[in-house]
Amino acid sequence: APLNGRYPILFDFPLLRKLSIRAQYHLKFDLEMLAGLPMLEELYCYHNPHMGGNLRSLRVLKNTLELVTIGECENVRGNFMDLA
Repeated sequence: APLNGRYPILFDFPLLRKLSIRAQYHLKFDLEMLAGLPMLEELYCYHNPHMGGNLRSLRVLKNTLELVTIGECENVRGNFMDLA
């Protein structure tokens, strides 16, 4: 069965380094949930209409996050300059 709804447990992998989420039409998640991935180095999110949150919430990952690609996620707010 396809994922439909919120699954915070999917974002509780403290050793995960790369995350790619593409074209998830039913999975609902916020950037704030990524705080459960403290070792995350690369984030790729493309065409996720139910992804939301503010880019500022990625600041908790600023010591490890090296690459961020977010495209066609219209519910994401903020500016990448907030991470500086």
